[in-house]
Amino acid sequence: MTWITVAPLVAGALTLLFAVTLALSRRTDAPGPWVVPATLAALFFGFSFYAGIHEGATGFWPEHVRNLWGNQIWFDLLLAASVALYLLIPKARALGINPLPWAVLSIATGSIGLLAFLAFVLWKQSRAA
Repeated sequence: MTWITVAPLVAGALTLLFAVTLALSRRTDAPGPWVVPATLAALFFGFSFYAGIHEGATGFWPEHVRNLWGNQIWFDLLLAASVALYLLIPKARALGINPLPWAVLSIATGSIGLLAFLAFVLWKQSRAA
């Protein structure tokens, strides 16, 4: 197995561990400081940049139009981004943040923009408290 086939398995396992830990937690506030999503945004940007260099800037698109599963993954990503924006935009507005540039960045870059948006909202929220 190459790292390209192992990495998704590791990421899936870590995501499951995160989800279960968060679901079992009794916390009612944001799960962690702004540094966590900011770091994840930077790391994922680095990985995406690496992928773009090796596969081309639009290398993701053929994967989404190849077959029904590619379409399903694309729709799933769009729905997940929409849910995240639905939850983040009201918080951003309440903190005086203009959500439009963040929404555009999130749709253009996916999780990179969403994580940066979340980090900014959490940072602004911590400063307001």
